[in-house]
Amino acid sequence: MDLVDSHCHIDFPPLGDDVDSLLRTADANDVRHLLCVSVNWRDFPAVLALAEAHRGVFASVGVHPNERDEAETPGETLVEAARHPRVVAIGETGLDYFRSDGDLRWQRERFARHIAAAQASGLPLIIHMRDAADDTIGMMREHGADATGGVMHCFAENWEVAKQALDLGFYISFSGIVTFKSAVELQEVARKAPADRILVETDSPYLAPVPFRGKTNQPAFVRHTAACVAELRGESLEHVAQVTTDNFFRLFKRARREAGTLQ
Repeated sequence: MDLVDSHCHIDFPPLGDDVDSLLRTADANDVRHLLCVSVNWRDFPAVLALAEAHRGVFASVGVHPNERDEAETPGETLVEAARHPRVVAIGETGLDYFRSDGDLRWQRERFARHIAAAQASGLPLIIHMRDAADDTIGMMREHGADATGGVMHCFAENWEVAKQALDLGFYISFSGIVTFKSAVELQEVARKAPADRILVETDSPYLAPVPFRGKTNQPAFVRHTAACVAELRGESLEHVAQVTTDNFFRLFKRARREAGTLQ
């Protein structure tokens, strides 16, 4: 059985303190590939270095919507960085009205630049969306995000919002949140989402799934999220692992399956 952690931050502390051990633990839990996601420009070289150094690790390039103090990265800079063969996506990008307030035009302008960079590079988008579902979906439609496709990372909305994203050709990625008892609406999404459009992720070091809730998350724990999704759908863990792994490589076309252990 092979699993993919489709969204993690193994460069973040404390995970980045011992990446080799982290990857060995992931491999022992059948995680064979992972996507280390960029959140700002200053740390992108470190993210890329991890993808260059480790088999089964891929990178993205982008600036998180909450990175308010970072100088804006020009779209052409994103496109240039996206030419690297280990970079498989643009993002994470999107809108977050939970942690940012006031006039958020800068957030929307940044999101538009990332969509344009995805179109120019031919890579899919990794979209972060929090307390901003209407505006996020609206901008995806307005700026032609359906032309690139991508994933709604760490999805935490209801089926109505999920269906709008699915209609735009996007995938839905489930994090440890889906294992929480209170996540009733999200669990409905896990049951209803088409099998060919689901992914699993950790978003580590955050949002550890049950039974590790409240602890530091890590790629190995994606197994528990996949098991929860399997139970909700009335399917085996092995089936969900195969489906979500196949979906990952279908979406992130530049990523290649690499035989052997995650290392």
